Amino acid sequence: MYKSYNSGMSKHVSASQARARFADVLDRVAQKGERVVIERRGKILGAVVSAEDLKLLERIRELEDEEDSKAAARARKEKGSIAWALIKRDLGIA
Repeated sequence: MYKSYNSGMSKHVSASQARARFADVLDRVAQKGERVVIERRGKILGAVVSAEDLKLLERIRELEDEEDSKAAARARKEKGSIAWALIKRDLGIA
């Protein structure tokens, strides 16, 4: 087993530990639902999460994108808005 420490529901491991014990990391994630955070020199590089967590994260991103699109559409309808063509012209990118 590798040395790790808990931070909430996540296990933190070094990149070398994750590489050496990758099958164990995957088992912990897939079977126990753990989240494994991978670090190098104390800096978080990434994480291994379950397929369920990934689906949830992707759905959250979709909802954020939908809300951003709706907000942009509302802003375009507001009085006093500036046409995109004018903004590009003023910035010299038209």
